[in-house]
Formats: sequence, structure tokens, C-alpha cells
Amino acid sequence: MTLTSRRNFIKSAGLLTAATALVNPFDLFAQTKRRSALKGGSKKMVLSFRPYDAQMRHVFTIANSSRTTTPIVLTEIEWDGMVGYGEAAMPPYLGETQNSVMDFLKKVDLSKFSSPFQIQDIMAYVDSLSINNTAAKAAVDIALHDLVGKIMEQPWWKIWGFNPETTPNTSFTVGLDTEEVVVEKTKEAAPYKVIKVKLGRDEKTDKMMVNTIRSVTDTIICVDANQGWKDKHYALDMIHWLNERNVNMIEQPMPKLLLDESAWVTENSPLPVIADEACQRLTDIPKLKGAYHGINIKLMKCTGMREAREMISLAKALHMRLMIGCMTETSCAISAAAQLAPETEWADLDGNLLISNDVFKGMLIVDGKITLNELPGIGIAKL
Repeated sequence: MTLTSRRNFIKSAGLLTAATALVNPFDLFAQTKRRSALKGGSKKMVLSFRPYDAQMRHVFTIANSSRTTTPIVLTEIEWDGMVGYGEAAMPPYLGETQNSVMDFLKKVDLSKFSSPFQIQDIMAYVDSLSINNTAAKAAVDIALHDLVGKIMEQPWWKIWGFNPETTPNTSFTVGLDTEEVVVEKTKEAAPYKVIKVKLGRDEKTDKMMVNTIRSVTDTIICVDANQGWKDKHYALDMIHWLNERNVNMIEQPMPKLLLDESAWVTENSPLPVIADEACQRLTDIPKLKGAYHGINIKLMKCTGMREAREMISLAKALHMRLMIGCMTETSCAISAAAQLAPETEWADLDGNLLISNDVFKGMLIVDGKITLNELPGIGIAKL
């Protein structure tokens, strides 16, 4: 799509919205369910939450920041003796903190709803409480979906009618670092069939990262430049260089506000160009048609599973390619996102693998592939 036709499409798209889109392997969940059945409970939804710090296995560095922890808020929604689990994970660039999330969650009054099955109405209400706070909203959405799936005794991939055999391989992320650490991280990624490498600092560092990985393995690489390339000609030159080194896609090569420049890069790129920071929510998608080949959906950016499902429907209607991604998260949010993975071409669901203190057991990676289980809800058990 040319720049002119892209602009015409955006005008014609207007306010386009999406068409809305039993076996129990974990003994711990079975025990919890039996206890809940014996205990019984109130038919009133009760939301609770607590702060939690995810500890990184390695210092995690992207184009403009480094960190050793990620602040998280864990949520629970209890109803009729059953509990649904959720999570808000907040890397610095989202602009949320544990305090801001907990302040938001204090405003959420679920007592006005008679049933957790009213997901559409509940999340519309939650979304109306503020303009932003997307991770906080996702924490409610994920817990709600987990609860409803448990009541139905089905995982969400089954409720939505997805095929678990079509899940993609997940990538394993290697952040910006020294050659020695990159070698170590690359060896750690040996069980995975795709390595995601963070670029975008400068040409010397970017090429060092890729060349160092290539000195260890010929595994497929996907690249995330995190808006680091400011000039469209430089971005395209880098993409051509990467194309010669078994790279299969590039995320957000340029700043998200440079939409026309990104469209030019996409039009000339030999690799798929995927919007990450440029795509937050459902309403962002129409203007990205033609500026990118596809979008990366993250629950923490789009308020959770309900809107992520709608984003998939809209992107497919616009013939855009799909990726499911994550922040640094526990297996709670990762397993929630994995319920959507069968509908996507690429996946970056390794956030739980990057931390050393996970509190849940959920979706597994088997021979590099996202492997969904039969647990109801989002497919997790609490450790």
C-alpha cells in the first residue's frame, strides 16, 4: 500500500471497529477446586490485590533502559467459593507503578454486577474509570476470564474454539549487553527455535549483537528495535543487512509517531515490519494499515483478553499479520496471552522465563512451541 492509498484508507476507515469476535494435569488445581466446592462462597464478586516484584535472571536492557526487577500487582476475584487470578506487569515505559495500579483497583466496584459472566459490561465499566491504566485494567480482565473459565470448567482456547495445534514457537529474548553476556544468553536460549534480539542503540552495538549470536547459533532471529532507528534510510539499510542473517521479522524499527516514514520502510522492506509501541489498543489498528505489515498484541497495553480478542478479529479483517507478545510477567499473564496464541503467526511469550521467582505454574514451552494445557480458565495453578 502506497502512502497516498494508506492515507485514503485511514480516512475511509473512520471509526471502524472489530467484529467481536476436563482433563486436569495439575493436582494442585484439583485440590483447590475440591476445597472451594466444600467451602462454598458468596455470589458477590470480591476483588483483592497485592504488590509483587519479579526478579530478573539477568539485567534486562533495551535501547534506552535497563532493569533487574519488574513491579507487578497480583489480583484475585472470588465468587461462589472459586478464585480467578490476574496480574498487572509494569515496565517503566508504560507509565504505571504498583501504587498507581492499586489506587486504580481501589476504585473498581464489582458488587454492582450480578455475575462474572458479564465480562463485556464489567470491562466496559472498568475501562471507563480512567483514560489509561491499561495494565491495571488487564489485571481485572485476566482474573475475570480465569474465574469464568473455571466456572465453565473449560480453558479459554476451547471456549473461543481455537486449535491448540496451531500455536507458534515462542521466541526467547536476548537484551542488549556485552559480547560475553550475549554469548551466555544465546547458549541459554538453545532449547528455543527463535531468538528475539533487542537492537536500536547504535549501528556498532546492533551489529555486534547479531554477529555475536550468529557466532554461537544459526537459529532464526526476530528483531525488536524499540523505536531506536530515527532515519528511514538507515532503518531500511539495517533491515536489508538483517535479512541476510536469517532474521524473519522486525518490530518497531522507527519511532511510533513517524507513521509516514514507517510506511515507506514497510513498503520497501524485505522483512515483515510489525507495530509494537505504535499499537496499543483496538482503535490504533485502522491507522496502522499500510504503515506496518502487522501488529504485536500485548495484554498489558490493550486492557486484557477481551480487547485482545477483538484486535485479532479486526487485524484479520484488514489482512494484517499477528504477533502475541508480553512484558516481564509471571506465568499468570503469560498463560492468559497463550490462550490467544493459536490465532497468531509469531509469539514472544517468554516473560516468565526471564524471572527467577514465578508464583504460578501454567503454559509450557515444549521443544520451543507454546503448548496449551486442559486446565480451565487461563490454564494456571498457584505454586
